[in-house]
Amino acid sequence: MNYNMLFPTAPRHAARALRTLIAAAALLTGGWWTAGPAGAQSYDLIIRGGTLVDGSGSPARAGDVAIDGERIAAVGDLGGATAARVIDAAGRHVFPGFIDTHSHAMPALLRDELRTAQPLLAQGITTIFANPDGGGTVDLADQRARIRDPGVGVNVGQFVGHGSVRRAVLGMQAREATPEELDRMRTIVRDGMSGGAFGLSSGLYYSPGSYAPTGEVVELAKVAAEYGGVYQSHIRDESDYSIGLLGAVDEVIEISRGSGITGVVTHIKALGPRVWGESAEVVRHLEAARAEGLAVYADQYPYEASGTSIVGALVPRWALAGDDGALYARMENAGERARLVADMWENLDRRGGAGRLMLQGGPHGGRMLQDVADDRGMDAVETALAFLVEARDGGGGTGLTSFNMNDEDIRRFMTQPWMMTSSDGSLWVPGEGYPHPRGFGAFPRRIRKYVMEEGVTTLEQAIHAMTALPARVYGIEGRGVLEPGAVADVIVVDLERFRDTAEYDDPHGLAEGVEYSLVNGTLAIDGGRFADALAGEALVKAR
Repeated sequence: MNYNMLFPTAPRHAARALRTLIAAAALLTGGWWTAGPAGAQSYDLIIRGGTLVDGSGSPARAGDVAIDGERIAAVGDLGGATAARVIDAAGRHVFPGFIDTHSHAMPALLRDELRTAQPLLAQGITTIFANPDGGGTVDLADQRARIRDPGVGVNVGQFVGHGSVRRAVLGMQAREATPEELDRMRTIVRDGMSGGAFGLSSGLYYSPGSYAPTGEVVELAKVAAEYGGVYQSHIRDESDYSIGLLGAVDEVIEISRGSGITGVVTHIKALGPRVWGESAEVVRHLEAARAEGLAVYADQYPYEASGTSIVGALVPRWALAGDDGALYARMENAGERARLVADMWENLDRRGGAGRLMLQGGPHGGRMLQDVADDRGMDAVETALAFLVEARDGGGGTGLTSFNMNDEDIRRFMTQPWMMTSSDGSLWVPGEGYPHPRGFGAFPRRIRKYVMEEGVTTLEQAIHAMTALPARVYGIEGRGVLEPGAVADVIVVDLERFRDTAEYDDPHGLAEGVEYSLVNGTLAIDGGRFADALAGEALVKAR
């Protein structure tokens, strides 16, 4: 029975409470009002005759899925059951909704024109994690309220961002925290975790997170661990900027060991030609830690290019320390500028040169940094510095798509049983700029390219990496699986059509092939059409 139809004017949360009360009464009375003709069980919706890949990693099987309210009520052969709505899934696959463990969509989701999250839903995503890389707001309660009113298109779990916490206490100072400052940081993390955050994120590669010693992160991870939280890290170095790729992976392991927290190396990669091939050693280090008994995992997006900013990719961290405007002051000091330029050339080499860096926004969006530099008659580093000044003065964007990964490393990481899937993507206004296409196509690309075309993994393993595995790692209760009692985050996919259409030079194309998507039991895509339902929840981690 669709209780939303019974109470059409009730607020969404009030209707949910009414559904819960009625369902409880049904259980106490034997469920007499759920019977259809001749005593057949009756549901709100049945997805009938699909191929079920339930998220567990078990083999695909034929079956039906019945949904009442926000929950999956039954899974299996439901031939005798009736429903107010029946979806014919013959020839289609039925999956749990995908969980994006690393998403930058949150700021855009709070904009009215992007709240419906169509590019995410088109990929099959029904849940994202916000505030990754140590960023985002430290006022999670306000963020949660803005998610809930008036709503968003997908579920959102929150992280407490270590970099934001450190900045709130120390600003951009490149030094260790005093004991009093560390206590203040502990308090902010504790407030976030007690309010329902799922863990602590860090961006030790970025400033100000990069100024923190490992011990500081261990102490804050201990707070998150008290609440069953997870530590997710954009590691300190994905190349050889500072401690090296292996050293940075070992730092996550050390933080897990020192705090007792589950550790996740997020968007794992070997960035740049200098470290291509080190994926094998990274896998060995993580496997050894797991054999030791540590809960360490990773996630990955299936692209050969990463995405960051000119500052993130090229500017050394020492140049960012200090008050607002410190970088620009250093650019105007002859001695410091010379040091800055030398370090930027080194960083450019790490990424394979300016011919591998595509500008995302501004008047030169979609062009390689080297090409723009040639047009201006300047070298690549001076061009990058000019872009920073222009962006400060309102003249354009400084985002970069950086082509720096090797497919052998991508494949090796992807086949690991502890590897989850993420997008690291953002939501952009349609047609605006040249964002990395991962925000529009990461999940279907993982299946189309690496399962169906190249057979790197099985479909069952890929779906597990997108659903039940992240739900278990992050402790999202009742999601990521097709089983009775689970929340009805469910998608119906035409696997033959399921594909990404976004390309680096045409990045706004929506994924194809998701015919139905249910978010908390509400149809967000119905027959291939967006319903703009705003059915997502601000998730709160159960303690």
